[in-house]
Amino acid sequence: MTSLTDEARIVLDNLGDRTASLFHPTLRLGVAGLSRAGKTVFITSLVHNLLHGGRLPLFTAQSGGRIARSFLEEQPDAAIPRFQYEDHIRTILEERQWPQSTRAISELRLTIEYESASGWSRMFSAGKLSLDIVDYPGEWLLDLPLLDKDFATFSTEAIARAQLPARAAMAGEYLALLAETDLSAPSDEATASRLAAAFTRYLRECRADTTALSTLPPGRFLMPGDLEGSPALTFAPLPVDRSVTYPKGSIAALFARRYAAYKSVVVKPFFREHFARLDRQILLIDVMQAINAGPEAIRDLETALTDILVCFRPGKTSWLSSFMTRRIDRILIAATKADHLHRESHPRLESIVRRLVDDAIARAKFSGATTEVLALASIRATHEANVTQDGQRLPMIVGTPMAGETIDGQTFDGSSETAIFPGDLPANPARLFETGGPWNNAALDPVTFVRFKPPRLEQTAEGFTLSLPHIRLDRALQYLIGDKLA
Repeated sequence: MTSLTDEARIVLDNLGDRTASLFHPTLRLGVAGLSRAGKTVFITSLVHNLLHGGRLPLFTAQSGGRIARSFLEEQPDAAIPRFQYEDHIRTILEERQWPQSTRAISELRLTIEYESASGWSRMFSAGKLSLDIVDYPGEWLLDLPLLDKDFATFSTEAIARAQLPARAAMAGEYLALLAETDLSAPSDEATASRLAAAFTRYLRECRADTTALSTLPPGRFLMPGDLEGSPALTFAPLPVDRSVTYPKGSIAALFARRYAAYKSVVVKPFFREHFARLDRQILLIDVMQAINAGPEAIRDLETALTDILVCFRPGKTSWLSSFMTRRIDRILIAATKADHLHRESHPRLESIVRRLVDDAIARAKFSGATTEVLALASIRATHEANVTQDGQRLPMIVGTPMAGETIDGQTFDGSSETAIFPGDLPANPARLFETGGPWNNAALDPVTFVRFKPPRLEQTAEGFTLSLPHIRLDRALQYLIGDKLA
């Protein structure tokens, strides 16, 4: 995946991190999400609940009263943008809107002072852990496998995906341009730009809510930032033949060079400077959006998880190599927006995620790191109720749908609270992977997912705002950092 020079830089970076941790214990937590899964909301809620002593009964350091205080500090990496926690929490609390998703890397340091559960440790000093939260788009993870693929392999896989029945219509313009492109002809920038633009439009259509596909590398084509229009992002997969040597000035040779530049300029720096320095990782996925979109979206999410798990470099290492290079030892894959379902359906949601992850682990030949799955709501936007209709109890969720959301022909204005029956997930997760699945089965209730506004937080008699409500954020914290606060 990386050159000897890259490996040497990774070793030096990690040696520096390990040395610093001897004097100032630090845990680097990677937070990534696929396609608007809610990582900005997750980080904001995590920080708010730790800063304000939120209700976290399963996070034993806090529920046991061992955390003395949590506070924000200046982050160690001055060249990385700071995660704008203050702006995001203001948007949620004061405007009752969800913050805009972040489209680039950012970082935030939260320091926790705590009392160790071990009497032996308490004899020497109070505990202190700095949690460095590294926020980055999940689509960047899908770029990491490209480091092991040449242009021909990347092109073969990308074109095969574009020709799948679920994608062919969206890829029509791009595939038509490919059919009329002479790969050996002299390259020109107009042709290169047309192909790159058509390929990018296809990727964006795949990510739309109605299709909700997840396997969409190269990731920066969807969020180019300051690289928009650069040669490193002006290429597309081509049906190249490995047995052919294309002329130096041809479109095939040009795109192969630009693909190599993309890996060198975009992918390798992310791997070397950020990913290779992580200790723990949470990956947030919006399973319910994929369920709404149908079985192709579910299967594509499984493919994305397989590709992502290949990126993590777990496994047994020698003492020296484990000291010199980090390895992520805990991975949490969390299905977000559990508050869009009644709690009776949460075990089924976790079963679906477990099926996705187990299949991905098997396909990726993944082993080494501890992997856990969870259904959570970083901020709980609904509460539950039961309604009896025709003698049958219906489990409902109650919340304020976002303006413009529609259910059964009724469009909401963003101010009215309403009770919704979200339907039931299938008891057997395999049903979701079948063509047709449960969507065309009249015997099953349709599953209805809408977007809700953030909750209006109550205040105590003294005027203090209560912490953000959540579902299983405490379980996530216990798994990700609980052992470091023991």
